[in-house]
Amino acid sequence: MDKKLVIIGAGWLGEALAQTALAQGWQVEATHRKQGLQAHERQFALQDDGTLVHNVSLTDAYWVCAMSPGARRQPSNYQQSLDSALSLYKQLNGKGFVLCSSTGIYDQLSGQYDERSALSLATARQQRLAQAEQTVLAAEAKVLRLGGLVGPNREPGRFVAGKTLSSHAEDVVNMVHRDDVIAGILILIQHYPQAQPIYNLVHPSHPSKQDYYRGHCLRLGSEMPQFSGEKAVARVIDGSAIENLGFTYSCEI
Repeated sequence: MDKKLVIIGAGWLGEALAQTALAQGWQVEATHRKQGLQAHERQFALQDDGTLVHNVSLTDAYWVCAMSPGARRQPSNYQQSLDSALSLYKQLNGKGFVLCSSTGIYDQLSGQYDERSALSLATARQQRLAQAEQTVLAAEAKVLRLGGLVGPNREPGRFVAGKTLSSHAEDVVNMVHRDDVIAGILILIQHYPQAQPIYNLVHPSHPSKQDYYRGHCLRLGSEMPQFSGEKAVARVIDGSAIENLGFTYSCEI
């Protein structure tokens, strides 16, 4: 397999993926809106008039879109950027394309959800996620629906310290560590031809929010959050399907 990788959106997840791939001997181009200084950094920026400014040049590569749908104020800009990425991917004879989506696409009601679950798409964000997913699936690409991300500089005990959360204390968490996401992406690419179109990446442990945040706050010595939700939601996302590719969840959440 040619170890070539283009990463669209080299933020907190994308740059960590780039560094892991580089350490494993991959040839990598990872994009920002402005040109970076490191050898692997490239520019990929959609202008207000819809013009794409870029210097991505790696041919016959696998592509990962790690842009966050929530990172752009205009939803259409995210979709346009994705459309531009797919067009460039085809021009450069890409070997496979992986979209990092979100388990936020699933209904917010109690229940067990897997890749085959029906989607009601009740919110604008869910509709935006679905549009992006349908775009890449129509291009015979793959989708990874990520749980809540934790990892370096994303410590849950610091993020929630002293806050009042709109959720209920007994709601369960659907989280995943960044290093598991990176490993999952690379395993999916390794098994790209036989992989199914959509996978969830969510740690198999689903403690209550109260227990989960209590543990993190105790370790940090930070103040516990309060919960204002009136009714608990037992919403569990099943992330086991990707284990059929030889992937194992190995990082604590």
